[in-house]
Amino acid sequence: MSDSKVHLIKKTENNYRVKRPTQTGFSSPATHYSEPRIDLNEVLVTNSSATFFIKVADDGFNDFNILKNDVLIVDKSLSARTNQLVVATINDNFSVIRIGKEYISEINIWGVITYIIKSVL
Repeated sequence: MSDSKVHLIKKTENNYRVKRPTQTGFSSPATHYSEPRIDLNEVLVTNSSATFFIKVADDGFNDFNILKNDVLIVDKSLSARTNQLVVATINDNFSVIRIGKEYISEINIWGVITYIIKSVL
């Protein structure tokens, strides 16, 4: 029999604040290697079990300034509000749309876009 218990992932309680150096004079060029890494899951995700990172494959959503290789952070647990960007399925295809004041019955909202990470390359 398989274990049917749900195991939630606990966010780390690490402090990512950079400590003020105590040395005098010029610091070593290697001191930036001692800085902690930023965990995007801790900083940008509020509900990890319902959040997905989606890499954009082309420039099809440039009306929203979403370009190829940008990363969308999408939370499926949020309810969409007016003027928010969402990922929706329209005719069995994923698309990015902005929620208008009028309700469109053909739209099946997959998730709400919470952040757009821009690619600079």
